[in-house]
Formats: sequence, structure tokens, C-alpha cells
Amino acid sequence: MAALPEGTPCWADAMFTDLEGAKAFYGDVLGWTFGESSSEYGNYTQAYSDGKAVAAIVPPMPGAQAQSAWCLYLASSDAGATAARIRANGGEVVMGPMQVGDFGTMVIAKDPAGVAFGVWQAGRHEGFEKQSAPGAYSWAELVTREPAKADAFFPAVFPYGVRKMAGGDFDYRMYQVGEQVVLGRMAAEDEFLPAEAPSYISVYFAVDDADVAVEKLTKRGGTVYAGPMDSPDGRFAVVGDPQGAAFGLIDLARRVGEPPETEEA
Repeated sequence: MAALPEGTPCWADAMFTDLEGAKAFYGDVLGWTFGESSSEYGNYTQAYSDGKAVAAIVPPMPGAQAQSAWCLYLASSDAGATAARIRANGGEVVMGPMQVGDFGTMVIAKDPAGVAFGVWQAGRHEGFEKQSAPGAYSWAELVTREPAKADAFFPAVFPYGVRKMAGGDFDYRMYQVGEQVVLGRMAAEDEFLPAEAPSYISVYFAVDDADVAVEKLTKRGGTVYAGPMDSPDGRFAVVGDPQGAAFGLIDLARRVGEPPETEEA
């Protein structure tokens, strides 16, 4: 497999205090199965859909009190150089660059507004083995209260072109690598980001039926923040799991309406 273009989403993982609870929840809602925990790497546990690696979960490091959250990793050909650009453009490198055996090299960082994300320089672990299909990663968008900071930072760190939705008052931009749109950027609204919640990158996982998935989620103690609602990209919902990690669900087959027109930002 050829290396992914710089800045392309390539992996997602989340930290949970209750690892078995997370397995039961995501196993039911997304149909995931789980591999053996790797004690050598802090009980890092991969999740699979149809036998293909789609994400991972991990318990917190001893003494850590971090809120459960999904972390999206963006591809890099040189994690050290990416970390330097993060610092040079007002971001924070929280961890790394750190080599993870022969799997690859990781960086955990924050943009100037405090939005957490990961950087991954692939080794043996190249990233998602399945995408844009039920049970797998399909999309991500940066939901931020400080959109101008994001628009200055991310295209300076990664080779992103930027387009925006034409017309209207809705502030939504798309970051693209070449002709491929890889990440959305939404100016936060209360409907999608409660006042008490921090800005974050929302990771969307595809499902066969958004309404059925939401029903399973609520029965398992999850929270629905918005939706399910129809869109030209699919029927989606913004949700949270019982341990507080927010994410999105989307039925890619149920598309309603015409895609909005875009223009160069």
C-alpha cells in the first residue's frame, strides 16, 4: 500500500477507563470485534469490522485523568518535521514524536485553540484497513469556536487547499489534499457543540441505518446531541458514548438533497 498523502486522515483511537464497557458499547452499536490487548503498548486494543482494522481503544496511563475522547490521526511522511510546523504555527506538541515499535511514529498535538489531534508516520501499521462502509471511519470535521485560528493553522501544517460553502451565513469549510476533500471545519453552533463542551474533531463512523444505530446507542446509555437528520452526504447523528466520548454516526446510502456549491476560500 502506498503511503497516504500528507494530512489525510489515517487512524482513530480513544482512551477509556472502562475498556470492557467500551467494547460492549461499540460492539453493539457499530458491530466491532476486538483483538487481544497488547500489554507491551499499554493494553492498546484494535477494533475490527469484517476482520479489518478500523480503530483502537486503550485504557488511560496510570495516574492519568483525561476525559474519554476520540483522536483522529493525520498522515505524515516525517512526524518530526510535522511537529516542528505545529510548534512554528502556534500549536502545541503534547507528546512525541514517539516511535511505536515498528508500527510507526506518533505525535499528539493541539491546534492554537486547543483542539487535539494526532499525527501518524506509518511503519508496519499503515492505518484504516476499511473506510466509508458500515462499521468503519467515513468522515471527520473540526467543530471549533475559533474557526479563524483553525483556518490559519491546519493549511500551514499540512498541504491543504481550502474551499467554503458558497452563499448563506453557515460558516463551513473543507480542507482538501489535491482534489480530495479530507476534513471539514465547522464554526461551532450550540446544536452541535454544547456550551460546556470543548472544541474537537468529530469522527464519523458509517452504519447501515442511523436510526437503528441511535436506538442501540441510547439503550446502551449513550447520548444524542443532534439528529438523526438527512443531508446530501447521508443521514447522520452527533452522539456520545456512556464514557463521554463524542462522535458521529452516518448512513452513507441515505442521501437527501443536492450537495451545496463551494468556492475557493
